[in-house]
Amino acid sequence: MFSTTASASTALQWSQPGRELKFHEILSATQDFDESLVIGQGGFGKVYKGSIFNGSTRVDAAIKRLDSMSDQGKDEFWAEVEMLSNLRHIHLVSLIGYCNHGHEMILVYEYMSNGTLEDHLHKLGTPLSWLQRLNICLGAARGLDYLHTGTGIESGIVHRDVKTSNILLHESWAPKISDLGLSKMAPRQPSSSDVDERIKGTFGYLDPDYYYTGKLTSKSDVYAFGVVLFEVLCRKRAVDESLDWGLAKWAQDSIKEGKLKHIIDFDIRDQISPKCLKEFVRIAQRCLHNDPMLRVTMADVVVKLQVVLTQEEKNQKSLQAAGRTIFRKMLHILPFTTKQVDSAPKSSSGVGNNISAVGNTNDEADNMFLDTREVSEDLGIPEPSLKVFKFADLETATSNFSQDMRLGRGGFGKAFLGWVDENTFFPSKEGVGIAVAVKRRHQVHYQGRGEWLAEVSLLGQAAHPNIITLLGYCSDEHKYLLVYEYIHTRSYDDLLFTNSPEPLSWGTRLSILIGVARGLTYLHSLKDQVVCRGVKSSDILLDQDFNAKLGDFGVARFCPNIGETVVTTAAAGTLGYIDPHYYATGQVSAKTDIYGFGVVLVETLTGLRAWDIKRVDEQQNLVCWTIPIIKRGEIDTIIDPHLKTNYPPKAALESCVALALKCLVYEPKDRPSSEEVLRSLEQIYDVSY
Repeated sequence: MFSTTASASTALQWSQPGRELKFHEILSATQDFDESLVIGQGGFGKVYKGSIFNGSTRVDAAIKRLDSMSDQGKDEFWAEVEMLSNLRHIHLVSLIGYCNHGHEMILVYEYMSNGTLEDHLHKLGTPLSWLQRLNICLGAARGLDYLHTGTGIESGIVHRDVKTSNILLHESWAPKISDLGLSKMAPRQPSSSDVDERIKGTFGYLDPDYYYTGKLTSKSDVYAFGVVLFEVLCRKRAVDESLDWGLAKWAQDSIKEGKLKHIIDFDIRDQISPKCLKEFVRIAQRCLHNDPMLRVTMADVVVKLQVVLTQEEKNQKSLQAAGRTIFRKMLHILPFTTKQVDSAPKSSSGVGNNISAVGNTNDEADNMFLDTREVSEDLGIPEPSLKVFKFADLETATSNFSQDMRLGRGGFGKAFLGWVDENTFFPSKEGVGIAVAVKRRHQVHYQGRGEWLAEVSLLGQAAHPNIITLLGYCSDEHKYLLVYEYIHTRSYDDLLFTNSPEPLSWGTRLSILIGVARGLTYLHSLKDQVVCRGVKSSDILLDQDFNAKLGDFGVARFCPNIGETVVTTAAAGTLGYIDPHYYATGQVSAKTDIYGFGVVLVETLTGLRAWDIKRVDEQQNLVCWTIPIIKRGEIDTIIDPHLKTNYPPKAALESCVALALKCLVYEPKDRPSSEEVLRSLEQIYDVSY
């Protein structure tokens, strides 16, 4: 249970905060979910304006209804109910109640008549004054500081999705932090056991250190808040089409180039005093420091913003009395330097540009942010050609999901060996019929219908020897299962990174990579082009003859036109494999898969994992560490020692290294296509043998 502080209170006291509401109350409040009452829509679903009883008084409320197609499901729902039912603060949105009725999951909040900060900055063009913006920033900072230090929880609460669309505005313009569905209690100093290999968050606001290391602390919220500060100052989105690298890096680069006055929102340029501007920008930069340990805390931000606001209020009173504008006379001579703030980013690949500011998941967790809106737009009903399994039959086939039948575990859930009749697919005894792999969604995991439906829809249409075959699926209330052909060997990473008495030979490795390239070429050439978004060695399955099959399409995307780039709001991927251009811009294309393939290629050459917390800090990200070494021509120092007895010919090794470098360049347009990768690998094989 969460404890609250005596000073934490909301503007309106609810008679039964966080109470369970009946479904008929929700229907009455929303007039049976009348579309005319929809006031917003996000990854969770639609939000309706309705009226609900607070004791004997009917009050306005914001009613958020889970979309049946949404990937944000049961776990986010209960996380938010638990958090907001027990936390109280004037700058934290209040939960009136919730409803859990059959498939319906509904959250009911106090109604915030002025919408979101994002609305006013980017959609409505509201003429927000500089003082209004400072007050909003200060209030939001206080709300976050409460989550980090004022809840009574020793480790504090990390919001994990701080952004302007999650800062709601009361009718008095008082800001309130909302949407705690991704929030997490996390130690302030995470150890190797506290690492998320999958990341959650929003493009433009994601902390690069969290991206590189998987270590989540309150300083990740601080980074995102730094982006919010620049968003308020510049009135540009965190990821803007006109800004190649996102707002945070663009703003910091502009400041370094002496262009500070040019990036400030024109509407407020004559309202800001040089001294307050300098301090405000310094706060934002300290929030965005590359090293989390050197970022300010939210408590520091509150104090510093209060000083800026107080000084600005005095300045404006003085200006009004004097009838003059300091900004216009003095900004051009404003002394400003950022040398003391080291915001230079770490390189994501050692190739091309670096990442400092990045572009809303997940996930973040196995699905590093599957954007639920993408699922609803892209995917239809499951393929009718697939077998629809009954849950009871799958229980029987897997001996009631016995631990003895367990094959492994991923972010979606556990996989079990099962036995079914070869013709009818009805359950059979162990060793009788054919073996299948049954992947069952973990009951307490956040990934749900969205990822399940993605895999069913994509694999239901795919037929290729290098793509895993999906036999069928099961959807029984909140139980989501997938049934695949059983691959008798293991995944590529199992064989590549374990100390096997017979390590994979150079020829076998090349054959596996060629199989993967053939699978990608097939997916990328489909009429409705498929982009995996998650090419990695653990998703390359190997049969008994070491033929490669691509598996795990839970975060894949359809691109309706071949060669098309799709912009997403939520990231998806795994530490060490994520395409830095995708991470920075949210742009997904077939070239996103090519970057991941390049990482697998480097793993193949070195025999090392793409990301490993056991290595020293500068070596944890394999690509960041090895690309400079490769460029210096020192590949011999990092080549997999297991290849020493079966060393590839010099020409083959050089070609393989050159291909890896091409796959890992920053600009997607400069990467080879999957067809070009396939041709290159076949030529390398010819040179090798």
